[in-house]
Amino acid sequence: MTNIVEMTSLDYIMDAFKKAEINASKKEAEKLSAYMDGVLSWNEKVNLTAITDPEEFVEKHYVDSLSALGVAEFKEAKKILDLGTGGGFPGIPLAIMAEDKDFTLLDSLAKRLKIIDALAEEIGIGNARTIHGRSEDLGQSEEYREKFDVVVSRAVAEMAVLGEYALPFVKVGGALIAYKTGGEKLDQEIESAKKAIKTLGGELSRIKTGTGDHVIVIIKKIKKTPAKYPRKAGTPKKNPL
Repeated sequence: MTNIVEMTSLDYIMDAFKKAEINASKKEAEKLSAYMDGVLSWNEKVNLTAITDPEEFVEKHYVDSLSALGVAEFKEAKKILDLGTGGGFPGIPLAIMAEDKDFTLLDSLAKRLKIIDALAEEIGIGNARTIHGRSEDLGQSEEYREKFDVVVSRAVAEMAVLGEYALPFVKVGGALIAYKTGGEKLDQEIESAKKAIKTLGGELSRIKTGTGDHVIVIIKKIKKTPAKYPRKAGTPKKNPL
């Protein structure tokens, strides 16, 4: 009779990280495992993720999120904003793997952020905090405007819209690191966003290979964003630059 050993979330993480050549300490892997278990448990009550299969969760939420670890601008950054964090991605995995950096996770849905805060406290993730609000409002706030070395964002909006959401938060000399699906559609999206990126003080630096068909688009902030941007809530999406 064959013994079937049920894999734990930690097993899935260790297997996937080995294949992806991601080096995680035992402490980091255990925190990632605990966060995954917490998200999947809470997900039965509050929609945090559409991905509930553990193996797929690790690949799409952890391996993908951590593809920014090798980006030079991320390595050099101290203050990082995760714009539109959703269930805490990519911010929480990055915070666990880069304890020397300070992370702020922004989302417009307070219910999600309360869960992230509770899990972070329970697990001992001390370098991540959350803020609730719209990026268009907070991007005009003196407390947050041009205060971050890097903004990371995953599955939030097309580049022209994302640029207006994100670049006002980035310091001159910093960068927007956008997680995207590669291909012809992205090429068209970037071409359409060139005017907006330039208007907002950015410049396309490069596109880096991510996981699977995903890539990372790096936009450097080369000058201050004009004071009128971001425009009022809802305008960037309805009327992209």
